[in-house]
Amino acid sequence: MRWLPGVMQGTTRYFASDPSEVRLSVSAVVWRAPLTRELLLMQRSDNGFWGLPGGYVEPGESVVEAARREVREETGYEIDLGRLVGVYSDPKRQVIAYADGRHVQAVNLCFEALAVRQGGATTPHETLALGFFAHDKLPEPFVPIHAIRIADAAAGGEVRVR
Repeated sequence: MRWLPGVMQGTTRYFASDPSEVRLSVSAVVWRAPLTRELLLMQRSDNGFWGLPGGYVEPGESVVEAARREVREETGYEIDLGRLVGVYSDPKRQVIAYADGRHVQAVNLCFEALAVRQGGATTPHETLALGFFAHDKLPEPFVPIHAIRIADAAAGGEVRVR
């Protein structure tokens, strides 16, 4: 399946416009092991797209706590959180339209992480499937706003601000 900008896919539309709220979110590029180029991806239950684990920061929570929690909830993996890959806020790429009518501009902090051990996901209803994939061979359909984060993580170097 090929994704087309602005087209509704399941219950979520990426690259929406006219945000009605701004929320802080986190995501993680979770590598299987040091020096490998295989990363952990989840297939989302809300629209069937594959993407990075992540979500919104809750009140009273640090971004580090939120990243660890989101990965654990959605995948069951405990992680060793590493460097900040980038900050993603461009409204041309970061506005998400939800089925309930909200248009949320997600300001995302994406981190690199290492998979430490797998347990049970605590929100398994959010995830249809899990897998490790080569960073340059992503499964389809893929969450389009996550591809740039993976490319930035794979490239290494300085923190990207986009």
